[in-house]
Amino acid sequence: MLIEVMKSKIHRVKVTGADLDYIGSITIDEALMDAANLIQGEKVSIVNVNNGERLDTYVIKGSRGKGEITLNGPAARKVQKGDIVIIIAYAQMSPEEAKNFQAQVIFPDENSNTLN
Repeated sequence: MLIEVMKSKIHRVKVTGADLDYIGSITIDEALMDAANLIQGEKVSIVNVNNGERLDTYVIKGSRGKGEITLNGPAARKVQKGDIVIIIAYAQMSPEEAKNFQAQVIFPDENSNTLN
């Protein structure tokens, strides 16, 4: 049996853009992706702290060090620039693996979306 466990979390970052005319996804600053152990194309859940919306999409790599968090395509309807979101990725593993697994959780500066 496999269970789904939180693998990565970017806790409380500010949305820097919402691009409805894009094909979909979330663009995340590459430095944040690396720190949270996320890869391009990985499925993530987005939780909007401002309005309670939740959605799933996939990651696109943004420019390193710019603090970009842009929701693209239909996801852009669920956020506004300036909203605070939490980005979570999950992994499947056995309960035994999960007992010793340590998720990668990062806490960027909420105003600049950069790591201290």
